[in-house]
Amino acid sequence: MSEPGLPDAAARELYREILKDGGRLRLSDVRPEDEPTVSQLAELGLLVLRIADGAYSAVNPRVVGERIGADLREESARLLARAALVPDLLDDLAQAYDVAPRRSMQAGGVGRVAGMVEIRHLISQWVGEYPHEALALQPGGPRPHGHMADALEHARRYVEGGGVMHTIFEPSACSDPRTVEYARQSTLVGAPIRLLEGPFTKTLIFDRAVALIPAVSDHTVAAVVEDPAMIAYLVGVFERQWKQAQVVDWEALAEGSAGVAVHEQVGRLLARGLTQRAIASRMGLSERTVAAHIARLREAYDAETLFQLGWQMRGARDV
Repeated sequence: MSEPGLPDAAARELYREILKDGGRLRLSDVRPEDEPTVSQLAELGLLVLRIADGAYSAVNPRVVGERIGADLREESARLLARAALVPDLLDDLAQAYDVAPRRSMQAGGVGRVAGMVEIRHLISQWVGEYPHEALALQPGGPRPHGHMADALEHARRYVEGGGVMHTIFEPSACSDPRTVEYARQSTLVGAPIRLLEGPFTKTLIFDRAVALIPAVSDHTVAAVVEDPAMIAYLVGVFERQWKQAQVVDWEALAEGSAGVAVHEQVGRLLARGLTQRAIASRMGLSERTVAAHIARLREAYDAETLFQLGWQMRGARDV
């Protein structure tokens, strides 16, 4: 691949051939397959057509290089001057943004935002205002399907802009193929997602400057945190959990192994002593689904009772 404004490999080779023939190329000697390459050399100024002679003449590349360099410097200067004007050209919009209504902060650097639409709107603003680091704890099972495309696009743009994005899911998210596919694509664009056995609290942190945490149990009201001490605490919690979280081969899960991940998670929770009902609640599954996983585990471990299965699995984990 050639640099813009410079000849490609085919044009360079043809130019060398023309030089070997004395630096002239008669129009009658131009082969049909070479016409695009000849046109490229002529547009760059490396060949000049002499109509009276019916031939192209080769031009010294140094002269052409000086001209192209001068053109590029002129274009660069023009772009730099334009770039310097951009903030002023957008100043009226920036002022309007600054005076727009904002959430009111309460004592202690904590405010509130209510409603899922308003919460998502605030997050979208933060993605642009805090472009360097986004940390997210996302407990629960499958992610809302309707928002996956937007979330993936946000992640892609964030990473392409030089930002770092880390997210933690609970293992129950693996029960949904679409969530697994989302995690696979997110990891591919450079926004990795890990798994951590709960419980943990839903948290979003941007640039270690602002954070969003639930203010009510149904997550319809969020607390906006800007107090530096509270932010430092939340970042510390996230970093410890990120180190503990499991790195996942989302590619393998997306290819059909997601069911195995859920199966193994049921076994881990069972080995920890959780009941069937508690496992179903933790993983966001029905008790019937959990029972089916347990039945397969009992068969695999040749366990007659649930207690015996849990005991054997704890022993397997300690090996």
